[in-house]
Amino acid sequence: MVYDSVILGENAVFSTDSRETQVNNNILVCGSSGCGKTMSISEPKLLCTNHASLVITLSKRRLVKIYSELFKKRGYRVLDMNFVSPEQAQAAYDPLQYIRSWTDITYLAKAVVMADPQKKDTKADPYWDSVSISLLSALISYVVMTQKNGTMADVIDLFRSLQIIRGDYLVETTLDEKFEVIRKADPCCFAIACWDTFRQTPVRTAGCIYSTLGAAVDTIFTPSLCQMIRKAERIDFQKLSTEKTILFVTTSPVNLSLNSFVNIFYGQMFKELFEIGEGNEDGQLKRPVHVLCDDFACGARIVNFAEYISIFREKGISVMMMLQSESQLKSIYGEEDAKTIINNSDTYIYLGGLDLDTAKSVSQRLNQPLEDVLSMPIGREYIFRRGQKPIITQRYNIQENREYKKIMGICQKKEKGAHKPLGKEGKIYECTDEKQ
Repeated sequence: MVYDSVILGENAVFSTDSRETQVNNNILVCGSSGCGKTMSISEPKLLCTNHASLVITLSKRRLVKIYSELFKKRGYRVLDMNFVSPEQAQAAYDPLQYIRSWTDITYLAKAVVMADPQKKDTKADPYWDSVSISLLSALISYVVMTQKNGTMADVIDLFRSLQIIRGDYLVETTLDEKFEVIRKADPCCFAIACWDTFRQTPVRTAGCIYSTLGAAVDTIFTPSLCQMIRKAERIDFQKLSTEKTILFVTTSPVNLSLNSFVNIFYGQMFKELFEIGEGNEDGQLKRPVHVLCDDFACGARIVNFAEYISIFREKGISVMMMLQSESQLKSIYGEEDAKTIINNSDTYIYLGGLDLDTAKSVSQRLNQPLEDVLSMPIGREYIFRRGQKPIITQRYNIQENREYKKIMGICQKKEKGAHKPLGKEGKIYECTDEKQ
């Protein structure tokens, strides 16, 4: 297998062959807003990707416009999944497409109900969320069992048709007749078990459960998103792991409801890729899959991510996470999970910032005074890589890259305007179709 190289700074070019380097390919990048994470780290990653499949989350459509043609020329399938404008998306994601077991249904239902990042630290009674998960599991099960090509949009329609009617002993609803048909065929099935968990609650309690689930559903599944889900061109994770593929995932840095669904997508994607790898003889994906997450901690929490990242390497998966600070990561994932994520990133890049917690961490890694870290010159970066001494270097100047110049020259013919230079020029590395 041929592996790509990755440019992380001046005099900092590494192979992504983890068997050769003996380190994983997870990379954590910390730097304040405007420090150059995109142009000095993310875009060089795109330029250097010739063999692995790549999933990139971004909030800047500029990157899609610039790099789509480049990857087509490299023989890649180019997929564009636009969550900001779902009606313009060329690729779609439907969670129901990947349901293969009752456990998958529970996983999906939990991901939807718990998508709100504020729920992680709430002291509210978990009973409401638990029964909401049972209710959503019942609805998902019903669609899976009764519709040949049912989608998550059909599940949402089913939920919105649900009305609660006061009953003498059990809650009565407008969906009872539908579930009775299933009960007659198999009274002990998973769908009926979940449905009965909801129905055996008092009427007032059932109303609160309905509201809890309704808040999660309404926040995530907008009409335009449901329209995207129904599109025929859906993401195939099997092809992602075997064919050269780049998937652009456009998100909004301010619309948290979109981020919740995007992170459900990532949680399910990682789960699917693990299972695909497990099914292969060597336990690995046939083609490495790299995931580049811009503004990683600005969205909702990816379910089980701290557990996933610890076993990425053995499956041929890696992730590059862009953060403004370690504090930002802790605010989403909590203290312990944030430590797990950081500890499972064998490469850590610091581009500067004023967050004290992050600066203290970098100061300890460098064994240098805190004030030196806080006052590091603009354009400098620190690279920490397991098994090596810290590297103090300059940001990579992508604007002197020959291929980048060519791409931008073509773009500038189509659109007026150019990018401002980065400042200090460093040594320039070119990414080719050969292992470096």
